[in-house]
Amino acid sequence: MWRNRALMLGFVIGLIALARAAVALTPEDACSLPSGLEHEIGLKFPGAKLVTLLDLGDDDKQLFQKDHNKSCPGMAKVDFYGDGQPTWALVLKTKGRDEHTELVLAHQTGGAWKTDVLGTGSASPDAPVVWSEGPGEYRDVYGKKKIRATKPVIVFCKYESWAILYAWEDNKVEKIWIAD
Repeated sequence: MWRNRALMLGFVIGLIALARAAVALTPEDACSLPSGLEHEIGLKFPGAKLVTLLDLGDDDKQLFQKDHNKSCPGMAKVDFYGDGQPTWALVLKTKGRDEHTELVLAHQTGGAWKTDVLGTGSASPDAPVVWSEGPGEYRDVYGKKKIRATKPVIVFCKYESWAILYAWEDNKVEKIWIAD
């Protein structure tokens, strides 16, 4: 009788462990868009999908995870405008005849999402990634231009190829190439 109960208890504990493993967060969960934004992106960019770790080769995946841990390579939350409103930098990948990526800035104001395309890139062999950096002084790769950002900035990067920094200054988007 005790043996049957022990076996049953072992079985139940095993089921609980399996259920927990099934609902554990995966790296792809980090790529879940905020409420309402997924619908807006689907309307404005039909067929596009958010870049995830699956869109990166092994080297790019390692580089991204080394610096950004478990975050999503296709999205970064950033207070780009300095107004504290929800703002996301997104890398969207479009497949088909014209396979490419777009860096999209999504800003929620008054309950509605406004989107702007800041840049484009290729989608193969690996997709570009995005992240945010803090305010500061940034110089371009050529040493000719600098930005003194007073708000967080966006970095759009294709590893081992190029990186572009975007900042909101004087009520307009400024950009510089920080790697080429």
